[in-house]
Amino acid sequence: MARTTVSFDSAGIPLAGHLYTPDAPASGPQPALVVGHPGTGVKEQAAGTYAQRMAERGFVTLAFDAAYQGESGGLPRGLEDPAQRVEDFKAAVSHLTTRTDVDADRIGLLGICASGGYSLAATGGDRRVKAVATVSTAEPARQFRLDADGTQDPAVFQALLDAAAAARSSAARGEDPGAMTVFPETAEQARALGGRHGVEGFEYYCTPRGRHERSAKTLAWESIDKMACHDAFFAIPLIGPRPILQIIGERAVTAWMAVEAHQRATGPKEIHWIKGASHVDLYDRKEYVDPAIDKLTDFYTTHLTTG
Repeated sequence: MARTTVSFDSAGIPLAGHLYTPDAPASGPQPALVVGHPGTGVKEQAAGTYAQRMAERGFVTLAFDAAYQGESGGLPRGLEDPAQRVEDFKAAVSHLTTRTDVDADRIGLLGICASGGYSLAATGGDRRVKAVATVSTAEPARQFRLDADGTQDPAVFQALLDAAAAARSSAARGEDPGAMTVFPETAEQARALGGRHGVEGFEYYCTPRGRHERSAKTLAWESIDKMACHDAFFAIPLIGPRPILQIIGERAVTAWMAVEAHQRATGPKEIHWIKGASHVDLYDRKEYVDPAIDKLTDFYTTHLTTG
């Protein structure tokens, strides 16, 4: 497996990616996957893990940083723009279609966490995508409105919208609008804010386990009101008859979002549960990632066929 650095344009914003190619010589163009990272993540974290593992299984894979994040361009930094995130997936597909080592008729999407939601939306609107799979599906707008477990008091999101509005007014006056803190300083604070799910996110993003210098610890306040007006699941009925696979940890508090996505699907669909795993476990824990890779390999091998 070899990794090379690539760049491509997404609605005028340069995106940075890592392209992984199998070691085994190919007799012709190969099937390919676009791999999207979780919210606040970068291509070197979970997305890179899955891209590398799937390249070892014989697929050309492209992991990329979303616009405004990681090594990709765009201002303000740390902006989570759902519409742009969907566009980024389509731009990555376009890049793959230009490559002579990729079969343009055998391209799939793989979205992890937030990219799970975005990859479903992108597939709904882009018929070049032949199959889509997700790992630890999350839909960021729902998660911010309702929290990871779906039980958040609506007043919490209303307060975030108030803060986002104040930030926009500050920026209009030429003042520093600041940014919304995603991760607190300690695991104890993370538990107080988000329970066990909050701790798991902290342990991955803020400790040597998964920390990366370019992974976002804050989000631009504009992200909040942009997410308020977006629904990544709206386009799911357009995916059929193309297939959907969702891989979910049986202990994931976010699983309700995958179930909703599954219910909206009109074509072949499957939820595959990983025993004992939580949402974040599927980012990097070998005992859970290994069976996920096996399932993904079977899925894409079956569905990324010509014709």
